[in-house]
Amino acid sequence: MMRNEIDTEIRHTTTPSDNLFVELGFGPEEAALLQDQADREINAALALKEQLMAEVSQWIKENHLKQQQAAEILHITRPRVSDLLNRKVTKFTVDALVNILSRTGRTVRLEVLKQEHA
Repeated sequence: MMRNEIDTEIRHTTTPSDNLFVELGFGPEEAALLQDQADREINAALALKEQLMAEVSQWIKENHLKQQQAAEILHITRPRVSDLLNRKVTKFTVDALVNILSRTGRTVRLEVLKQEHA
């Protein structure tokens, strides 16, 4: 390989149905626990993003805005407004959604609750 070339060869892939933690060398029990925890955290983040997107969508609807009008007010592109309205959660970070929502004049408040263990 020449000095300036980038190695892009794929040597191994993990399928979505595989447990990544097993692939990383964790034992089956620990890998299952880690996978469950990761799934819970991912689902919580997705739910939060969906909630924030719903708030922005509601604001757009309440103000009878077209996507281009909303884009100008929110300082994002019209395609980003479309992604937001279509709940494409993977295209946004929580931070970006909080910033967008703040441009609607709404305040986002985060509440942290202690998790109850069964």
